[in-house]
Order: sequence, then structure tokens, then C-alpha cells
Amino acid sequence: MRVSAIPDPHPPRARTGVPGQGRARPRRLAGAAAGALLASGLAACGGGGGGASTLTWYINPDAGGQAEIAARCTEEADGRYTIETALLPRDAASQREQLIRRLAANDDSIDLMSLDPPFIPEFAQAGFLAPVPDDVADRVTEDVVESAVEGSTWDGELVAVPFWANTQLLWYRESVAEEAGLDMSEPVTWEQIVQAAEETGTLVGAQGARAESLTVWFNALIESAGGSIITDASPEDPAQIELGLTSEAGVRAAEVMKMVAESDAAGPAFSTANEDSTATGFESEAGGFQVNYPFVYPRALGAAEAGTLDPSVPEDYAATIYPRVDEETPAAPPYGGINLGVSAFSESPELAYEAAECIVSDENQAYYFVTNGNPASSTAVYDDPEVLEAFPMAPAIRESLEMAAPRPQTPYYNEISVGIQRSYHPPSGVDPGQTGKAATELIKAVLAKEDLL
Repeated sequence: MRVSAIPDPHPPRARTGVPGQGRARPRRLAGAAAGALLASGLAACGGGGGGASTLTWYINPDAGGQAEIAARCTEEADGRYTIETALLPRDAASQREQLIRRLAANDDSIDLMSLDPPFIPEFAQAGFLAPVPDDVADRVTEDVVESAVEGSTWDGELVAVPFWANTQLLWYRESVAEEAGLDMSEPVTWEQIVQAAEETGTLVGAQGARAESLTVWFNALIESAGGSIITDASPEDPAQIELGLTSEAGVRAAEVMKMVAESDAAGPAFSTANEDSTATGFESEAGGFQVNYPFVYPRALGAAEAGTLDPSVPEDYAATIYPRVDEETPAAPPYGGINLGVSAFSESPELAYEAAECIVSDENQAYYFVTNGNPASSTAVYDDPEVLEAFPMAPAIRESLEMAAPRPQTPYYNEISVGIQRSYHPPSGVDPGQTGKAATELIKAVLAKEDLL
């Protein structure tokens, strides 16, 4: 496996303070205010320093890594607390639904929860997250990739603890790029990889299914074109949220989406393709290029070791930064992962934050990266020899995370994402001049409670 040389002209994108566009470091709650809020929460729950010593951490499904980290931190706590894990559903939307229902009922059985970043503003706005103490906020954001800090922030304040961060790379078969004469040591555009795939009779993989992955793709395209799905999320009235879907960047994003979907490089099942099926297509004889998460590399190695994939296939893998929409504008890759929220109804928020700091230690993030394939939010982890051995493309992952753009940060993310999925699917049916307008009208009607999804 070869990692393409990563060129210098990939500077982190400049950010302002506008939600969906900005990347200012979050404000901290004033120490007295944070302390008062925590104290009042503890008093209301009858907790405090002598509160419940068993903490329940609601985790998303993985390969057992979070349960192992919970056991490690329990041992390290030396009797101060025990972490038990409870498993959430597999898909992010169902995870959100289960947690929202429990927290809306003031369920105090939740102490820690693994949260998909796009849903964090909704939880924070609803008052479901305990305030992050100043000293904890300072420690858990030190040497952390910017996208993970931004994804843990709402209304200028850190409201969750960055845990693991994820991003998509442009994966390519080295032999295909060479055959097409494509110089992968330089930034490439979507048009270039589609042309290269068509010339070599191979595929370009992306996630075209009507699912959250479609919003992830569209968000990366519009951000890479210099725009944002939301241009102003500040109005108190959700119906007044300003969308950028009809902007020049929104039109350009739709053009690229349609171009890829209609090309000969898109497989026949492109409109139902998710991350797993995209990886499968890349493993096939027709594999050429794909945008996907780092899991595709250990997946291919595992298949080769099991004898279900020729070892020459992963040996031909190479990775570089996400494709550009326009040649002169740096890409804005997707940002994902999981951050840790502490429930506002926990009987032991102080212990929960102590546990959260243990969970996100560099040692545990490195372990999770190597064993479960989930990249770290801590920049120091990318220098770990075991990480570099398991993921030779780790430097590209770190650079991508520094460039990455989170999905729209708003308490109404679910409505906006589903509206995009409805409007931009199938990708081959997108009309760059009309789809953005139709999506804007639908989303605004939903936010104004004039329509339903």
C-alpha cells in the first residue's frame, strides 16, 4: 500500500464565526457559572462527590473497543467509579431517537453517551448536556484537530468532549492512476478522477444512497466549492434559518454530484451505494477510485488474510486528500466520528467528566485507532508507531481532519438532512438549476411547520 505524496498546497480552510462556516475556538462557560450549574444539577439529583459510583456509558456499536476502554478506565479509577456500557442501535438516526426519548423523560440512568457530531447542537439546545467545566474544556481541546473541536461546539461553547474523529480520503488503485496518467502527488478534481476511470474502464465510488451518507457527500461538495448548506443558523425562529443551496457553490455542488452519477464511472447501483458497498466495488476488478473512510484499508487486509481477496488488491491501494470541486480551491473533506456527551440528568456529572477524560486519553485513542480503525481526534496519536504501522496513511488522515468541514451545526439538523436526502436523490436526477430551490422550499416549509418529512 502506498500513500500518495501529500502536497503542501492543502492549507486548512479559513473560518469565520458563522455556524456552518466558522471555526473559532469555543467560548468557555465562566468558571463560576459552570460550577453553579454543576452544583445545582448535583443538588437536584441528590448527588455530589459521593454520588453513584457506577456510570453508564451509552455506546454506538463497534468491534468491542469502547467496552475495552470502559474496562481500562474502570481499573484506572481505582474504585472511584465503574463504567458499564449500554449498546445503542446501529444507525445514527436510531441512536439519536433513543437518546432523545430517554433524556426528554429526564432519565438519570444515562451518564455518558457517544454522540454523532451533527446531533450535538440539538442535545445542547434542549438542555440535555451537562456544562463542560473550564479546566476539562482546556484539557480535552489541547492538540485536538480543529474539526473535532468545532463538531463538539454549539453557540460558541464546548458542549461535548472530542473522542474519535473520522474523515473520508480519496482512495485509488495505484495501477489505475498510472494507466490513466494521473499525477496523484498533486491535488485532483472530481472531473479528473471520473475521466481517468472512464478511460480505464473502472469505477468511481461515492455514497449515492438516500441516507445520511448522501448529506455527507453533498456537504463536502458545497463546502469544497466555498459555500455551506446553512449560511446563518442564528435566528431564534428556525423558519428564518438561511440556506446556501441556491448559491453559486450550491449549484456547483449539484453539478458535480450529477456529473459523477451520470458518468460511465458510476456503477449500476450507485443510487443505493453506501460505505460498505462502495468499498466492495473498490475491491473488485473494476475498482478505480472511491471516497470513503479509513476502515476500507484494514477491511481489505482482513479479507486478504482470510483468503477471500487476492493480496495484490490491498497492495495496490493508495490514498490522498479528498477530490477538489474546482482546481484552485482546496477540498473540504467530510468530518465525522463520535464525541462524548455527559447527561444533564446524571447523578454524578463530575465523575462522568473524569471518566470522559480517561476515555479520550492519547493511549486509549491510539488503541481504538489500531484495533477498531477509528481515527483519533488527538494530533499526538498520529505519531504513534503502532498507529503508523497499522495505517500508513495516518498523516493524510490527520491533514484531512484539519481541512474537514462539519455538517451544518443546528438543533434542526435532522430536518435539514432528511430534506436534502429527499431532494437530491437519486443523484442522477439532480437538476443543478432547480434542485437547490426545491430543497430550500421544502426545508423552510418543514422548519415553519407547514410541511412534514
